[in-house]
Amino acid sequence: MQLHPILSAMRRNKVGAIVICLQMAITLAILCNALFIIDQRLAMSRRPTGTDEVALFAIDNEWVGTPDDLSARTRTDIAALRTLPDVENAYSTASYPLANGGWMQGISIKPNQNDDTATASTYFGDEQMLRTLGLKLVAGRDFTSADIGERGATDGPLSPGVIVTRALAAKLFPDGSALSRSIYIEYPDRGMPIVGIVDRLAAPWMTTNAAAYYDYSVIEPFRFVNKSSSYVVRARPNRLAAAMRAAQAKLFELNGARVLRKVRSFAELRTRGYRDDRGLAIILSVVCAALVAVTAFGIVGLTSYWVAQRRRQIGIRRALGATRGAIVRHFQTENLLIAATGALLGIALAMAANLWMVSSFEMARLHTVYAVIGAVIVLLLGQLAALWPALRAASIPPALATRSA
Repeated sequence: MQLHPILSAMRRNKVGAIVICLQMAITLAILCNALFIIDQRLAMSRRPTGTDEVALFAIDNEWVGTPDDLSARTRTDIAALRTLPDVENAYSTASYPLANGGWMQGISIKPNQNDDTATASTYFGDEQMLRTLGLKLVAGRDFTSADIGERGATDGPLSPGVIVTRALAAKLFPDGSALSRSIYIEYPDRGMPIVGIVDRLAAPWMTTNAAAYYDYSVIEPFRFVNKSSSYVVRARPNRLAAAMRAAQAKLFELNGARVLRKVRSFAELRTRGYRDDRGLAIILSVVCAALVAVTAFGIVGLTSYWVAQRRRQIGIRRALGATRGAIVRHFQTENLLIAATGALLGIALAMAANLWMVSSFEMARLHTVYAVIGAVIVLLLGQLAALWPALRAASIPPALATRSA
């Protein structure tokens, strides 16, 4: 097919061609970034915590008044929870994965270091914590009962040893020799040796701001004793709902002077924590669908207008022997050239918009694959939208077209 007639027709209808080209470019720019954001948000909502979420639930407990026997009450609660027939294990802590709140501290590998080597979330737990959460120990050892102390929300004693995640160990000691090395957290001149390494334990935050240190966690061997604390409980297989009911009843039976502010399974915590991300993904999907539909209708309308304007020309070409397929290919090729120009311009706009969002909102850079996918979608959209007007043009009878003015 010769391109000269097509280019001549486009020059005679350059305003319409420019409008479609710009519409496709804007659609592509928005589509690329929207698809990228949707994928990022959904991927973030699926990030593993390293725990056995299906069997876990958390109880946020707050004591009424200012009791002076918090240690005894906490020990009694945990011991009672562990004896329930539907409960496999439990421990007390200040925070837990998916809580969307907790402790974050800078970590150094040298005493009195000016700049932190890493930032990590800090968890407290006893010798049953790893078994309760279902964490996988990949090096070193677990805590023993001799390691466990008690602390509240204020500064506590120096830990006799800590357990870190594999990702944090690699960040702190890239040479791979993290075990028995000391790190400095609350006390800049007093180190705590790393006694164990777990495969993964995610930070308690589910926001995008926590992505940089999501897999950086430290576990200190403390039973958390405070007016407000949390109990993480592991239910026996297929007994989660029963364990949740039994745990609440047992705690109130032991001492009614408390408020259970929140009793939720880890599955519910994940659903609630990432609700906004899924909502944003749905909204962006609807916007993308509407934008694609508007663009498609615009192409259909403008191409139909061109067909109506060129009925006489089409009729002459048909009378001279042009087949229906040749007429369809003419309009499809014309649309393909416009769409390709719009796609190139749209890729440039998409990259520029993403650079602005990266600098303004600390978003990730747009991968090239999204631009390619968006360009393919726009090109296919243009071809499909132009197909019906092209078929209408090909169906014009030569005699009728030559008689028209």
